[in-house]
Amino acid sequence: MKTPRSFATALANTRLPAVFNPYRDSCPIHDRFDAPLVRKRNLTQCLEAALDAHVDTMWIARDLGYRGGRRTGLPLTDEVHLASASTLLGGITLDRATRGPIVAERTAAVIWSVLAHIGAPVVLWNVFPFHPHEAADPMSNRCHSRSERNATWPLLMALIAMIAPRRIVAIGRDAGLALAEIDVPVTMVRHPSYGGQAEFIVGVHALYGLDRPHRDDATLELPFAHAASGVPA
Repeated sequence: MKTPRSFATALANTRLPAVFNPYRDSCPIHDRFDAPLVRKRNLTQCLEAALDAHVDTMWIARDLGYRGGRRTGLPLTDEVHLASASTLLGGITLDRATRGPIVAERTAAVIWSVLAHIGAPVVLWNVFPFHPHEAADPMSNRCHSRSERNATWPLLMALIAMIAPRRIVAIGRDAGLALAEIDVPVTMVRHPSYGGQAEFIVGVHALYGLDRPHRDDATLELPFAHAASGVPA
């Protein structure tokens, strides 16, 4: 797992119950016929571009969400922001893996608005690299279990070794606790969901030494994202 391609292949070879692996599994309702390959290619392209650009920072949250990374193959990135990810990483090609209307995710909207303000690429990832869901509801989100984390921890360590980041930003308390004992400096910021949006924005701006955002920036209301989803974020 020393290259983006071998890393993506290792992800695709992993199977766990009540977990959607976007690099292996296909959703019969929303996915294109080649969706796992598209998502695997998206991830490989992003990691290769990050290595070429010598990106030295990772932002790591907890799990993939069913409206974001489950669909795109890119952590903390929904379909609305595939173009933003492409631009920030030098114009790489990123494709949709799904059919039907574009779906937005509120967390991704906040993440990518802040990244646009910072103007510097980061490697986005999750402690648990797949989408854990309730057994009877594949379109739900749940926290991954300790056994699931243990099963995929070598993948996280392999990615950190590959990127060799100077620093890691843990997004949310769960991610911060999970990353507490790794050998790379970790700074925790509030997760933007559940009322933490303004604190997340202020925390990241402070970490990057940027001016505190104006009130309009801090709220980051993005009507286009909600309209694209067809459902409330």
